[in-house]
Amino acid sequence: MDAVKQALHIGNAPQEPTPEQVSELKETYTSAGQSHVLSFYDSLSAAEKASLFKQLSAFDPAYINTIAAKALSPPKTESDDHGDAKLEPLPEKATASILDSSQDDIDKWYASGLDLIAAGKVAVVLMAGGQGTRLGSSDPKGCFDIGLPSQKSLFQIQAERIRRIEKLAADKAGVGAAIVVPWYVMTSGPTRKPTEDYFKKHDYFGLAAENVIIFEQGVLPCISNDGQILLESKAKVAVAPDGNGGIYNALVEARVLDDMKARGIEHIHAYCVDNCLVKVADPVFIGFAASLNVDIATKVVRKRNATESVGLILLKNGKPDVVEYSEIDKAVAEEKDPKQPDVLRFRAANIVNHYYSFRFLASIPQWAKNLGHHVARKKIPYVDLETGETVKPEKPNGIKLEQFVFDVFPMLDLAKFACMEVRREDEFSPLKNARGAGEDDADTSKRDIMLQGKRWAEAAGATVTGDSPEDGVEVSPLMSYGGEGLEGLSGKTVRAPAVIELENV
Repeated sequence: MDAVKQALHIGNAPQEPTPEQVSELKETYTSAGQSHVLSFYDSLSAAEKASLFKQLSAFDPAYINTIAAKALSPPKTESDDHGDAKLEPLPEKATASILDSSQDDIDKWYASGLDLIAAGKVAVVLMAGGQGTRLGSSDPKGCFDIGLPSQKSLFQIQAERIRRIEKLAADKAGVGAAIVVPWYVMTSGPTRKPTEDYFKKHDYFGLAAENVIIFEQGVLPCISNDGQILLESKAKVAVAPDGNGGIYNALVEARVLDDMKARGIEHIHAYCVDNCLVKVADPVFIGFAASLNVDIATKVVRKRNATESVGLILLKNGKPDVVEYSEIDKAVAEEKDPKQPDVLRFRAANIVNHYYSFRFLASIPQWAKNLGHHVARKKIPYVDLETGETVKPEKPNGIKLEQFVFDVFPMLDLAKFACMEVRREDEFSPLKNARGAGEDDADTSKRDIMLQGKRWAEAAGATVTGDSPEDGVEVSPLMSYGGEGLEGLSGKTVRAPAVIELENV
C-alpha cells in the first residue's frame, strides 16, 4: 500500500488519485473483506473521490479487523480462569500523600521540580479533544468561560499557570533568560481548527507561539455489529476519536516526540482540559516522580465515600491498574485502612493527571500495537449499501473502538510506577455537566477557584468579607501558582467576590 500512501496534492486540495492507486486501494480493502467502502466510488465527484481515497489510505483495514475482533472477543485473563482478580492498594513505597507527607519532603520535591523546569527538561501535554456540547457550547471545551469575574477561559487559566511556573523556575535559578515549558495541546478533528484560531486570536495568552504545539489525536472507523466498516455517507467512512488512550499513537504520528527530543525534554505532565484547578507542570509532582525514577506517576484524590462513582488506582493481580467502581464489591469498597481507620482502604480516585518519563514515551512504537481497545456500543448513522440512503438507527447498530490512557499501567513493573495523593479542594474540580447540575458544572468550577483564592488570601494575612461564605476571591494565575507571592495582601481587607491581579496588590 506504499504507493497508495503517497498523497497527491495541489496546494491544500487533494488531487483525484490515479486508476493504479485506486486499484491498489481496492485490492487492500477487498483482501480484508471491506471492499464495500468503495461501493459508491465511481459515482462520486472528483473532489469526493480524492477525499474518500485520502481517508481510506490512512487506515490499514487488516489491522482494523484485528483490533475489532480482539475488542469484541477479548482474550481470557488470569482472573477469568481463576476467579475474581486480586485487588490490593498500592504499596507504601510507591505512594506519597500531600495530606500526610512532611513539609520537608514536599519542599524538596518542589525545589527539584523547579530545577528541572529551569533546565528545560519539563513539558506539558494537554488532552483537549472534547467539545463543550454538554455545556451548551459548540466550541472546544477549553474555550469555555466558567463564570469567573475575569471571564477567563480554561485555556487562559492554564496558559497563565504555565507562565507563572516558568517565572518561578527562572527566579529560583537566578537567570534572566526566559524559561520555557512547551505546551503540547492534543485536539480532535472537530476541535483542531477552532482551537488553533482561539489561541491565535488571543496571542497564545502571552506564551510564545512556537512553544504551543497543537496536534490532533487519531480516529478509527466505526464498525457494524457484524464487523463491517460503516460509511457515514457515500464519500466518507464513519469515524470516532480513538479515546484518550489515543494520545500515545498521536505523540508519535504528530512528531511530538521528535520535538520533545530536540528540546531535551525528560519529564512530561499530561492532564485533561476540564479540570479548572489543575497544577500545570506541577513542580512537586515532577520532583516526586523524578526522585523515584519512575516511568509513570499518577495523581489521585481521596475518594469521598465508598459509593462515589470513580475509578480507583490500585494493584490488580500484582500490576498497577485502574478498576472502575462497578467492578468492586460493596464490602471491598467499604473496607477501612488498618493504619487509618477513618479512611477507606481503597481510596485512590483516578483524576487522569499523569507524569511520564520521556524514555517511556519514546518506547511507544515498541508496544502501541499491542495495546487493546474497548468497545462502546452506539447508534451510528450509516449509508444503506443498496439504496445509498442514510439510515438513523433506533438502537445500537455498531461499535466505536477506543483506548484509555491508563491501559498502559499494567505494562509497567511496580518499581516504575508511583502515585501521589493530593487535596481535592486544591487540585480537582472537573467540568462535566451543564450549569445548574449542582455537581461538576461551571458553577462548582467557579466556586472551587474562588474559594481556593479566598484560602490563599487569608493565609497571606488578608481579611476576606462578603455577603455569603461562598463568596470568594479570584487570584490571577500570573499572580500566584499555589498561594505564593501574596504577601502584599497582609493586613488588607478584601471584599468578596473580588479579583486579585498583579496591578491591584
